Amino acid sequence: MSVAASPQAPPPQAQLMQMAFGFTVPFLPRAAANLCLADHLVDGPKTAEQLAGPPTPTLLRSTACCARSPPSVWYLDDSHRFSLTPLGEPLHSSVPCSVRTDILSMTGDLFVIPWFRLQYSAQTGQPSFNHCFGVPFFEKLSTEPDEAAWFHDMLIRLNALDAPSVAAGYDFSSFIHSADIVGGTGHMLTTILASYTGPRGTVLDLAQCQQGAAELIQLRGIADRVTFVAGSFFESIPAHCDLYLMSHVIHDWSEEQCLTILANCHRAMPRNAKLLIIEHVLPEGDIFHSGKMLDMNMLVQTPGQERTEAVYRALLEKAHFKLARVVPTNAPVSIVEAVPPDVGRDQNADTKKPASCAGFSIGLNPS
Repeated sequence: MSVAASPQAPPPQAQLMQMAFGFTVPFLPRAAANLCLADHLVDGPKTAEQLAGPPTPTLLRSTACCARSPPSVWYLDDSHRFSLTPLGEPLHSSVPCSVRTDILSMTGDLFVIPWFRLQYSAQTGQPSFNHCFGVPFFEKLSTEPDEAAWFHDMLIRLNALDAPSVAAGYDFSSFIHSADIVGGTGHMLTTILASYTGPRGTVLDLAQCQQGAAELIQLRGIADRVTFVAGSFFESIPAHCDLYLMSHVIHDWSEEQCLTILANCHRAMPRNAKLLIIEHVLPEGDIFHSGKMLDMNMLVQTPGQERTEAVYRALLEKAHFKLARVVPTNAPVSIVEAVPPDVGRDQNADTKKPASCAGFSIGLNPS
């Protein structure tokens, strides 16, 4: 009985060269997204001439490459007509969960250029983004409204599994009022509250998130239970809620900035409140985890990082919190549960009526 020989891996030199040339791959779907080629193919197969009109040689070359490079986003038939494959359909701008603008965001200058300067970050410990653009990532994003909209939409889709996994993986039934700090349009908070009839919630984020939050909260039918507060967590945080959520927030900032954010949380929280930090929690040692590649992205774009459980424990202790437990979910993220350990604060403060919404809130209740 003969045993088929297993295919041999390419030599190390070839594998390294393939890795190096891999930088070209994202620009194929980027070009297709920029040209809206999927939108032109929604009605059926078309030739390159029908897609753009003559002259077409370079369009034919680039589009054909997308058809021939597995996994392919187009199919090129014997009549030289292009049609969408199932992989290419999400590039159409009007389909549900289209990733067209996500690809434009992820393959644009704000992502690609800092990665080309990874060596700078590795040597200095500073984000190459600041070195390249002269300002921090979020400051730059605030001046690019289209890029900002694409970026926030991309985050929602990239983290689509997080909210239902967090809602299913943690018991929220005992909480009366939850605050989602930097909650964006309220996706995480509204997913959690949708499972309960009584609890209320507050979303804290910058004013430009208000309209998107209003639309989502109205769509999910809980506008009478959710308030949007416009503000910055570096200045203040809504007070006297019994649960505070921060999803994909702490990893964006340096330790010093995290301590400022956590100090504001600590001041706002009643004694028995809890803080949930929803992030990738990296395993110790040389174990693969998807968060490790994300950690490299944090290195080049922001002063932040992904952290292990031990690093989270140390960070929380510096901010006068206690790490109670880490709860895994069905998504790549975990829930880091923290509580304020001190018992010396004013006990009367715990019974005060929530005052955080007064003067700052933008109500989303249509009535």
